[in-house]
Amino acid sequence: MYLLNTIIVGLKEIWAHKFRSLLTMLGIILGVASLVGMAAIVKGMENGLKEAMIAMGGADKVLLDEQDVPAYQEHLAEEAPGRTMVDVMALRQSAPLIRLVSPEMGLNNCTVTRGDKMVNPSECVGVWPAVLDMNLHTLQHGRFFTDIDEEKANSVCVIGTGIRDELFGSPDKTGQEIVPIGQQVLINGQPFTIVGMFTRYESEQERKERDLARVKAKEKQVGPARKRGWGRGGSGWAFWRKNYTVYMPMNTMWVRFRSAAGLNNIPDPRLSDIDLKVSNLDRLEPALQQARNVLLMTHRGIEDFTFRTQENQIQSIDSQIRYARLSGGIIAAISLIVGGIGIMNIMLASINERIREIGICKAMGATGLAVFLQILVESIVVALVGALAGLVASFGLVRLLVIVSPAQNSPIITPVAMLVAVIFSACVGVIAGLFPAVKAARLDPIQALRYE
Repeated sequence: MYLLNTIIVGLKEIWAHKFRSLLTMLGIILGVASLVGMAAIVKGMENGLKEAMIAMGGADKVLLDEQDVPAYQEHLAEEAPGRTMVDVMALRQSAPLIRLVSPEMGLNNCTVTRGDKMVNPSECVGVWPAVLDMNLHTLQHGRFFTDIDEEKANSVCVIGTGIRDELFGSPDKTGQEIVPIGQQVLINGQPFTIVGMFTRYESEQERKERDLARVKAKEKQVGPARKRGWGRGGSGWAFWRKNYTVYMPMNTMWVRFRSAAGLNNIPDPRLSDIDLKVSNLDRLEPALQQARNVLLMTHRGIEDFTFRTQENQIQSIDSQIRYARLSGGIIAAISLIVGGIGIMNIMLASINERIREIGICKAMGATGLAVFLQILVESIVVALVGALAGLVASFGLVRLLVIVSPAQNSPIITPVAMLVAVIFSACVGVIAGLFPAVKAARLDPIQALRYE
């Protein structure tokens, strides 16, 4: 009951000096709003980066990259074979801890045309069907390549929705979905028939926005918010890349574009990429060692390759998020500390105004501890009221950030950030109120009563 009365007295003191209290709490309000807003931005960025990583194949995907030979093997640099189908066959046969191997043979400077329309795909590669599982692709229309397509090097391709939108028109503009199965396009001047089309890949944020747009029946409006997930920058690049993909059978790529594309028209057997998926993430290191042993045999001991795991990307994402949280937390903490200084200043001024009141309380039997707690609780109440106002302001701040500077992943306010902001504000209130409370508790009642 005593604590409740003390809190009520603190609230009455705030209400009695509204403008002064507002100025006092302003530092706390800005600090809490900046802390919650920064945490929301970082959370949105984190979700976007992890969405992108999953879109590119998941945590069990491993990329086999080329690298310069070590210094002790420089004399063998010209004999380095690079990534070839020999590696693919050896990994499939001799590396049981690798459950999936997906080779890719890319085409540089690829252009896809239809009539007077042209698009440069993000990827134009010859692949095996294993790429569907490797890159987590989903066919929405048509089919993927068959063994007959591969054996006969048929001129067929599977495209992403981005390619469809550029060459045939997007549903947003035409008002209906165009399915270009059976249509012909030219890939670097050679005719190909579209036999399949992937589903449209988009971030969770864009999916929600599209659903909301459908509910409001505004399909014809293409506002900035609906374009956020499709830029090449930020985490939206992963979805853009998958939507602007063109796949053809591996043998077709070899026969049509690569069999005489090497130096001096010598066939180039090297692959653009080899992706792996391990059977068990818990045995990632043994799987990579097993793959390394196999590749050292096929490369005749020349170590011109390295492994790049999604786990490394996860660690990189966590590191970026950690630094962003730290920098944002420091800035918000400085704002809260400034707010605490304001609270201390106003509490000292309040004590000077209430010296006779404190003297009367002590003369009537109030102990120094009771006066100490009264001033301390008032300081905490000021800080907590400012924190609550800061939480309300943080929602407006985040909304303003979305409007002023839209990104592919909207900020997400989390309960943890709000709780941390309130607790930190309460701690600032305690620290800021200690000195004024001690000063008030030590006042001599006789001197206080004689104070004018």
